[in-house]
Amino acid sequence: MSLQVKQLSKFYKKQKALDQVSFEAVPGQVLGFLGPNGAGKSTTMKIAAGYILPDEGDVLVDGVSSILHPEETSRLIGYLPEHNPLYLDMYIKEFLGFMAGLHNIKGKLAKTRIDEVVESCGLLPEQHKKIGALSKGYRQRVGLAKALVHDPKVIILDEPTTGLDPNQLVEIRKLIKTISKDKTLILSTHIMQEVEALCEKVVIIHQGKVVAQDLLSNLKNKREKAILILETQESLKEEWFEGLPGLDKMKLLDGQQLQMSTDDPGLLRKGLMELIHERQLTLLNLKQVEKNLETIFHQLTGSNI
Repeated sequence: MSLQVKQLSKFYKKQKALDQVSFEAVPGQVLGFLGPNGAGKSTTMKIAAGYILPDEGDVLVDGVSSILHPEETSRLIGYLPEHNPLYLDMYIKEFLGFMAGLHNIKGKLAKTRIDEVVESCGLLPEQHKKIGALSKGYRQRVGLAKALVHDPKVIILDEPTTGLDPNQLVEIRKLIKTISKDKTLILSTHIMQEVEALCEKVVIIHQGKVVAQDLLSNLKNKREKAILILETQESLKEEWFEGLPGLDKMKLLDGQQLQMSTDDPGLLRKGLMELIHERQLTLLNLKQVEKNLETIFHQLTGSNI
């Protein structure tokens, strides 16, 4: 069961938070929705989950409009917001029973579903505790169980690993991988490592617009400009490097470090070595930045050259 986001736009007074955002998520393929803070990720996730309405566009769940048929599509979606809302004075199973009731799941079916999500979300060791007595990692598990208790076909997770320690991160990643095998799962985050670890497809949003979307493997294989970083013992000046063969753009990182983009790293390296010799500079390091999702992200969101 797919989820299609079609040309979403959202305004907050005069500010355009989203500008014609479109993408599709499909079963068995975790989609990473990636962007800097303030890019429009949470707004998109809230609209996709049916919590707020767009000013333009639509969201289709298995071909059904969530704008026109919200009751029908809400049953198909499980949503974990960025700020996980939980009733801290309730026991885990009590809370999950309450949430099941909101989805009109009662009696034996509710008990079966609660037992299933408690086990699948790794809550068995803590199942008799109040939510307020749980660690941050276990509270996130309760949030996931809440999103899953009505057996939705589409799962939307907004920043699900924020604030977790390294051990909790590993456990939640394993859980998300397991959940995604037979669900359509969207993971919204600004953490590149989460996308690298969990996602097959990536959508990158910046200032309310989609700036890239493709399989992660395809994004990495696309030809992009290479990035070189030169470091010398002496202070550098940009004017020394102007007109250097192969140089596209440059940026001083500090007095002794210069970052450069190029289509021909071999040609640029040759020119750099000649310039270093000519100006009698002391070379400390000349390296090419490894191409990964982080470098792609920086190039697309304008936070690097």
